[in-house]
Amino acid sequence: MKRVLTIAGSDSGGGAGIQADLKTFASLGVYGMSAITSITAQNTVGVQGIHDLPPEFVALQIDSVVRDIGVDAAKTGMLSSSVIIETVASKIKEYKIPNLVIDPAMYAKSGDSLLKPDARDTLINKLLPLSVLITPNIPEAEFLSGMKIKNIEDMKMAGEKIKKKVGADVLVKGGHLEIASPLARNDIRKVIDILYTGEGFFIFESERIETKNTHGTGCTYSAAIASELAKGYKLHDAVKRAKDFATSAIKNSIEIGKGRGPTNPIAELYGDAEKYRMLKEMEMAIERLKEAKIGILIPEVQSNMAYALHDAKGFEDVMAFPGRIIKYGNNIITVSRPEFGVSRHIASIVLTVMKFDSTKRAAMNIKYSPEIINTCRRLNLKTASFNRKDEPEKSKRKEGLSLEWGTEKVIRESGFVPDIIYDLGDIGKEPMIRVIAENPEELCKIIIGIKGG
Repeated sequence: MKRVLTIAGSDSGGGAGIQADLKTFASLGVYGMSAITSITAQNTVGVQGIHDLPPEFVALQIDSVVRDIGVDAAKTGMLSSSVIIETVASKIKEYKIPNLVIDPAMYAKSGDSLLKPDARDTLINKLLPLSVLITPNIPEAEFLSGMKIKNIEDMKMAGEKIKKKVGADVLVKGGHLEIASPLARNDIRKVIDILYTGEGFFIFESERIETKNTHGTGCTYSAAIASELAKGYKLHDAVKRAKDFATSAIKNSIEIGKGRGPTNPIAELYGDAEKYRMLKEMEMAIERLKEAKIGILIPEVQSNMAYALHDAKGFEDVMAFPGRIIKYGNNIITVSRPEFGVSRHIASIVLTVMKFDSTKRAAMNIKYSPEIINTCRRLNLKTASFNRKDEPEKSKRKEGLSLEWGTEKVIRESGFVPDIIYDLGDIGKEPMIRVIAENPEELCKIIIGIKGG
């Protein structure tokens, strides 16, 4: 496993600094280590206090890590004083630490200064020349280049000036500028970053995520670049992969605190783990239903089972069976493993239910009959129904809106989320029952209970 060291400050709010770096390292599959330079009293609103650690203790942390474990790449973040910067620079040179990425970390997202004014020259003269890449945002790039930055050409010019001054390659991050994409034919607003190396300029762009929760973006981005360099990726590819990673962290940012919430660098790691668990739950559930021979409960239009991510926002976040669940005598068969985004109909039910109760993430449609409804009631399942004839013409005209409308109508009128939602059909629409549950296992219990009831 590749080893990556962060030399940075601690964020008591957990959104930036070494906390963000270590989350990023873990998510990208590298072994993370830390040398803490400062301890901050910090939250989403701002920085309430900074306590620098003694320089000799910063040095001791680096000694401990390098002499025992070793380092394949490193990044620096908050280095608030000249003496700390000099100490870090000395250790970088002593151990010839490779793949050093420097996030200048001059300001917090709140605007609070993280670098003492008298330390800025030390940063420029002693540390920046030791790096393979510097990742300033617009305010930092303006300071390092000595010029105002208003557009892409200014970003390029600033990158050239910084590289000429310190020798390292420069990634000027454009998150503070809202400019049109030079790669798009229309006036799409993007986040443009520009990498300047000895080989020229490279433009990286991503969608602009409309959120205030961007605390820790710079830390996450630079930590991701260091991680990818440690894995052996060339600088251009490392930046591209890291930008995609940082964009995902912003897209999945956390709404917490009273100010700017943090990005979420472990979102994809958790997301992949959740998707795997969901796949196994769905496969176990369908096997149980096959063993129970529930073919008698499958309607003419066949069935499907849906299971949504805990924070599902759209159809692409809901898992179901491609080709549906098919009746075969008393048995059922499926033609494929469950996948995300393959069933708008059953997914629309789950997504609507989750607006009212986020714990109810699973649903399956089964055949309607008065006898089945009576069985549901004998099993003490909460039942409710809607009449398709009451549906507004607007929702009838768009596929998927009928079930969304009917589900929401039932829940609002009932004041709760029923276990069973049914309707008696309409012209060209088969009567249907939808079973609602927290997960596929609970769904199985209900359906098998109905079949045996």
